[in-house]
Amino acid sequence: MPEPVKGPASYFPSIEKKYGRPISEWQTLIRASPLTKHMELVNWLKAEHGLGHGHANALVAATRPDK
Repeated sequence: MPEPVKGPASYFPSIEKKYGRPISEWQTLIRASPLTKHMELVNWLKAEHGLGHGHANALVAATRPDK
């Protein structure tokens, strides 16, 4: 039996289902953003794209773990 996915990636299936975009597309948007701080990116995803806090946080954490 495969190991269950843990951490931010565990949110990915529900993010894709709820918002209708693949994770790679969200990651491209995050990387292209001029914002640099974690919470700035989270708040931007929430305000501009309607993501919930947990989903936005998971995407930023997985895409820009250094931020």
